[in-house]
Amino acid sequence: EVQQVESGGDFVQPGGSLRLSCAARESDFGTTDMSWVRQAPGKEPDWVSTINSGEGSPYYADSVKGRFTKSRDNAKNTLFLQMNSLQPEDSAVYYCAPIGYPAIPIVLRTTGIDRAWGQGTPVTVSA
Repeated sequence: EVQQVESGGDFVQPGGSLRLSCAARESDFGTTDMSWVRQAPGKEPDWVSTINSGEGSPYYADSVKGRFTKSRDNAKNTLFLQMNSLQPEDSAVYYCAPIGYPAIPIVLRTTGIDRAWGQGTPVTVSA
């Protein structure tokens, strides 16, 4: 059963911004570690960012640090990813996953994207 619904992806020019949302259906969302991951066509999935439930500071991949900001609204079971200074290499389908850090990069390497994480939302950055 799909537990997450991602939205907010769009076509933007380099340097543009987008805000992605993830509506999660987990009844225990407030205590669930949540990550953003992405997969570009023909490439392996990448970990982007994580907020573990018990910690305040998100973790970011080096490739997005300083440009992306992750947040969560536990009252609304929603995860956000503010993406600024987008570059063509950020083009991918973005998914949210109920897995924390440091586990998520390992999960991606071993099993890839789980379709239960939702259909994802596509982001295209191009001039």
